[in-house]
Amino acid sequence: MTQHSLDARRLLCPLPVIRTQDKVKQLLAGDQLTVVGTDPGIMQDIPTWCRINGHTVLEAVVGDREYTIVLQVGG
Repeated sequence: MTQHSLDARRLLCPLPVIRTQDKVKQLLAGDQLTVVGTDPGIMQDIPTWCRINGHTVLEAVVGDREYTIVLQVGG
């Protein structure tokens, strides 16, 4: 398992999900990806995308003007 990160700050829907999808295509099953964004929509959009595509949300954190989602790439 390898840790990866994606900076989706200042991107508006649907770009954070598109960038997440593009990044996950480069990763292996079991890898973890931390996505940090400023669009509150990612808190709903990325978990929905994960559920549809077989990935697991490990953590979702609402910070001060930033939102962080940690996901594990499914097989």
